[in-house]
Amino acid sequence: MNAQKILILGSTGSIGTSACNCVRRFRDDFTITGLGAGSNVDLLAEQIKEFGPKHAYIADPQKASILNERFGSGVIIYKGDDELERIAQEADYDILLNALVGAAGFRPTVIALKRGKKVALANKESLVIGGDYITTLIKNDKHRLMPVDSEHSAILQCLGSCDANETVESLILTASGGPFRNLPKDEFSKITAAQALKHPTWAMGKKITIDSSTLMNKGFEIIEAHHLFSLPYSKLRVCVHPQSIIHSIVEFYDGSQIAQLGLPDMELPIQYALTWPKRLPISGKRLSLPEIGKMEFFEPDFDRFPCLRLCIEAGEIGGTAPAVVNAANEVAVDLFLRGKIGFTGISEIAAQALRNHKPHKADSVEVIEQTDRETRREIIKKRG
Repeated sequence: MNAQKILILGSTGSIGTSACNCVRRFRDDFTITGLGAGSNVDLLAEQIKEFGPKHAYIADPQKASILNERFGSGVIIYKGDDELERIAQEADYDILLNALVGAAGFRPTVIALKRGKKVALANKESLVIGGDYITTLIKNDKHRLMPVDSEHSAILQCLGSCDANETVESLILTASGGPFRNLPKDEFSKITAAQALKHPTWAMGKKITIDSSTLMNKGFEIIEAHHLFSLPYSKLRVCVHPQSIIHSIVEFYDGSQIAQLGLPDMELPIQYALTWPKRLPISGKRLSLPEIGKMEFFEPDFDRFPCLRLCIEAGEIGGTAPAVVNAANEVAVDLFLRGKIGFTGISEIAAQALRNHKPHKADSVEVIEQTDRETRREIIKKRG
C-alpha cells in the first residue's frame, strides 16, 4: 500500500507539530507533500528540510523570500492570504490536516472536500461558520471529514459502528472549565490577557486559549458536533470536568454511557484522524487512574460564561447566525489581547452582533464569507 500524502496547514502550531510527530512514527504509512504556516518561517524551514514537501505556504508574504532563497525551485512557495486557496487547490495530497485558526480555514476545507480529499479537521470554524454547506459536500461519505478535536474524536471512538440517530440519547462534551471556573462573576471584568492565557490543562495557541477561558470554544464544539454527528442541539450537552481525562461521553437510549479516557495530549486524536479506522501504536506515558486519584464533574454555569449559551442559541437559529458569532468573537478576542476591551467585552460584542443580524441560509461560500466580512467591518468601525 502506498503512503498517504498529507498537506498540513498550520504546521508550526501545536496541532501541526504533533501531526509531524505522527508522521515521524510511521514513515512508511504517511508522507508530507505540503506544509503551511503563519509567520514562523524558521520552524517551517526546518520542517521543509526534514520532510521534503514539494509545496509550502507562509501567510506572511515578507518572509516568503527566505524560503525561496533557501529552497530555490525545489519547493513551490505560496504566500499571503490570496495564495492559501491555491496550495489547497494545487498541492498533491490525499489528506488535508487543517490546523489553521479561525475562519481562514474554511475555504481550504471546502476546496479539499470538493477535490474528493479526506480532511482531518482541527479548524472547528469550518463547521461553525459553514457546517450547513460543508455537510452537503460529504453527504455520501461522511468519513471524508474526520474530527481532530479530542472531544469529537472521543465521540467517534465511543460510537464505533453505531448509528447515532438510532441509538444515542445524548452526546456529552467535557470542558475543563478554563482558568476562571471558580472565579466570582463580579471579578470577570478585571481579568487580564495574561491571566486568560494560562490554561490549566492544555497547551494551545493564544486565540483558542482565550476561547477556552470564555467557554466560547466549547460552544463552537457543540455546533461542530451537531454537524459531525447529525444530532439536534437538544441531544448535545456540556459537562465541566477539570481534570480533562474523560474527553467525551456517549449516552445511549438504554441508559448506558460509554466514555473515552486519555491524558490531555492531542497526538492520539490527531493520529486517529489520520489512521481511522485503524489504530496504530503510540509510545509514552499511559493513563493511570490511581495516579489521577479523583475526577470531578459539574454543570456549566451559563450565567458566568454567556458565550456558551450564545453559541447554542446561534446554532439553533442556524443559517448565517453561527458565522456572525464566530466573526464577532475573532475580532473581540483580538481587541482583548491588544488591551482595547475587557474580558467581558468579548461576550458582549458577540451577543450584540447576533442581535443585530438577520439570519439567512448559509448555502454558499460567497454568502458565508460575505457575512463574515460584514460582521467584522461593523465591529471594527465601532471599536477600532
